[in-house]
Amino acid sequence: MATLRERRAYRDGVMKALYEATEGDRLLGVTGSKLHGDLGIDAQDLAAACTYLAGEGLITVDWTAGNTPAMVSLTHQGIRLMEAEEEKRDRRVFGAADSAEHGP
Repeated sequence: MATLRERRAYRDGVMKALYEATEGDRLLGVTGSKLHGDLGIDAQDLAAACTYLAGEGLITVDWTAGNTPAMVSLTHQGIRLMEAEEEKRDRRVFGAADSAEHGP
């Protein structure tokens, strides 16, 4: 059983991989096997991460008969979350560069 820290890391990894692979287009998706291979997450932990994220309304999942993700896509809410995180990172990086450039 994965620890809380691992489960959070798995969920973050799924979201980042989806956002990067689909370039924020909710009409595109990623196969569960690609996520499994790219992230190196155990199949059971990947399914748990996808179940959680789908429950939060951040992704949609098409499931196989064996309860493993067949196709995973970001929802509008998931894209907005990832864009907000990207903007936050940009502000930290560019804001720090601007401060260093202009001095006190």
